[in-house]
Amino acid sequence: MLLIGEKIVIVDDAFEQNLPIGEYGYIIAYDRNPDNAFDYVIRVPKVNRNFFVPNDDVELEERLLQEEVERTTQEALIDYALATYNEELFHHVMNGEPEPVEEGEMISTEALSQAEFIKQVNLRAWI
Repeated sequence: MLLIGEKIVIVDDAFEQNLPIGEYGYIIAYDRNPDNAFDYVIRVPKVNRNFFVPNDDVELEERLLQEEVERTTQEALIDYALATYNEELFHHVMNGEPEPVEEGEMISTEALSQAEFIKQVNLRAWI
């Protein structure tokens, strides 16, 4: 439940009331009528009107800003991982966790000669 006076952003218009989606507003009252579908009365200063809105139509400005920060940070990490060819970071960002390494699997950062590579492939194929 949002508090009176909190700054909100209108994110939806479920009842098609011509709400100004994306605009800021303030919660000015609760609608406590149990027979009513609306939860809040909000004031939108830009259009100089009050609206009755359900809980799903509004979101806290702070929460929206935090989600935007997280999304921007993730996009920047993906761009960095792609620019530096850092596959481990890329998988970590995309999956949320590093890829598990199977037991016995060797992770080698040095280049293998062609003969050693074929030998390893044949050993794994034989198993």
